[in-house]
Amino acid sequence: MKYKMTYRLIGYFSAVLLLFAVAVGGMLMFLSSKQMTEAYEEELKARAVSISETLSAFSRGEGQMPGMESSQGHGHGKGAGSGTAGGYGGYLRFIDDIAMSEVWLVDEKARTIETTHMESALSVGELPENAEAVVEKVFQGQVEISREFSPVVGVPSVTVGAPVTDGGGNIVAAILLHSPVAGIENSRKEGMKILWFCIIAALVLGGILSVLLARRFIRPLKKMDAAAGKLMEGDYGICTGIRQNDEIGALAGNLDALSGRLRELNDERENEEQLRRDFMSSISHELRTPVTVIKGSLEVLNEGMAADEAERAKYLRQMLADANYLQGLVNDLLELSRLQNIGFHIEKSPLNLMDVLEESVRSMRPVAGARQIKMTLENSVGPVSFMGDYGRLRQMFTVILDNAVKFSPEKAPVEIRVFGERDEKVISIRDFGSGISPEDIPHIFERFYRGRREENHSGTGLGLAIAKEIAKRHQINIYCESTLGKGTVFYFKFKGEDE
Repeated sequence: MKYKMTYRLIGYFSAVLLLFAVAVGGMLMFLSSKQMTEAYEEELKARAVSISETLSAFSRGEGQMPGMESSQGHGHGKGAGSGTAGGYGGYLRFIDDIAMSEVWLVDEKARTIETTHMESALSVGELPENAEAVVEKVFQGQVEISREFSPVVGVPSVTVGAPVTDGGGNIVAAILLHSPVAGIENSRKEGMKILWFCIIAALVLGGILSVLLARRFIRPLKKMDAAAGKLMEGDYGICTGIRQNDEIGALAGNLDALSGRLRELNDERENEEQLRRDFMSSISHELRTPVTVIKGSLEVLNEGMAADEAERAKYLRQMLADANYLQGLVNDLLELSRLQNIGFHIEKSPLNLMDVLEESVRSMRPVAGARQIKMTLENSVGPVSFMGDYGRLRQMFTVILDNAVKFSPEKAPVEIRVFGERDEKVISIRDFGSGISPEDIPHIFERFYRGRREENHSGTGLGLAIAKEIAKRHQINIYCESTLGKGTVFYFKFKGEDE
């Protein structure tokens, strides 16, 4: 589904917003209704107390409430209309105009009721069951509030009862104020209408915001999806271009890093493939030449074309030289293959690296002497403790020394120096030959790479590659610096060990 996540975000956002609005709105309505009811009850209570105090004062002035007998009464009194024109009935009607509630005057046993809205007294049977409990509390001297005293007025109401006393402080009647709470209910209904309107408006606004947020979230996701598709197709140069300081930005960064890593691996794979092709081409060429020469010599000898012994000996020497070259080539290939195999382990033991270097120099001195090349060794650090394979380290130094002698002019020196500090030491081998061109230096440690110099065509092209692998196995950094016409220096840099 094209916009599935958008719909989900809209649904989740709207559901959360709706639940929040209903919960908060309901709580606010409950609290506001409760507060309004309590405030109204307090106001009604204050009115009832004020009226009861006024009637009490009136009672003290009259001595006895008209229409009612004293607290030691002798039966039922007269109704509300039996008093004089200035009696309590008229006063209660006057009070009703300012009390804004229905006012009842009840004796202790609720036998007689003076009411402001009725022309006759109500009997006790017409009063709700709860009336007697309110009147009882009032005649105990309490101001009582009831929310259940409503059937008489026919609508939900709040009733407040307050005592009326005579001149002696005796409670002679209970004043009851009834007030409908329809206004509060109407306010609650209006509040609910406003709440629902706000909820609907919030849902509409929330839907709009959720669409905008969904688009903001989905846009980078679509970019990452497109980038992942490109990666699956093999396009490792793709980049999401997303820069955000959040989880999506972190995911996009990881995807870009993955793309970069895959690009590197692909480049390495292509480079390895090219090297493999170059290797196969080079090895085919290296093998083809001596094999062709040997085959040609054998054909000459087999057909008896070599007339005398001297000519046959010449062909035999040539075949022997080519066979030796093939043997050396095969041995170098096997050696390089073993060194490049991760599973191949070399045996290391404690040794003095200077002993290895000195033996390599001694073995090369006869070759150098044939060309009147003087090899000098300068050691400024003394013995160098090292963990390594003696034979392979000697092979590494011999390869570099052999190249230094091979590419040096006659009577030119070859200088070997050992220097450095305790934590890092360096061995340098310098020749003063024709040097290596800058474009050749990055490739000199590759297999079968001989460069463009004529004197470099006699070797197999594997010596420096073997030396590089031996150095790598011993955590030795080997590199080259060269200047055309001035010579070449090979450096071996490694960590020194305490004596």
